[in-house]
Amino acid sequence: MKSRAGDWLKQAGADLAWAQSSYESGHWAQVCFICQQVGEKALKAIAIARGAAQVKSHSIVEIAAALGLDEELTRMAKRLDLYYITTRYPDSFASGAPYEYFEEDQALEAVEFADRFIQRARKEMGIGA
Repeated sequence: MKSRAGDWLKQAGADLAWAQSSYESGHWAQVCFICQQVGEKALKAIAIARGAAQVKSHSIVEIAAALGLDEELTRMAKRLDLYYITTRYPDSFASGAPYEYFEEDQALEAVEFADRFIQRARKEMGIGA
């Protein structure tokens, strides 16, 4: 059976482009969520490239721990995982819509972190930048 690791990584790259486009449009909450997805998909690409049949978790922190990734990526994973629910559901906050809680600096950081996860996956999988 052919490995789907490359497909996961390609989707992560397409999602990063989507996040960058959303950043240009000022959709900070959406950028943060998409970047969490980029990190998750990039790490799933690594796991599958290493031989995993599938990865059930949606937590970048959990996947990073299972892969034994370094402390810096784990720190980034913690930040991005904060955006998985809070960026989308109004009941994540006492009042207001989620998009009202996120700011440009968070979105910019999220894009930078997402790009780092893709770089790590490319390196591990032996794919040039």
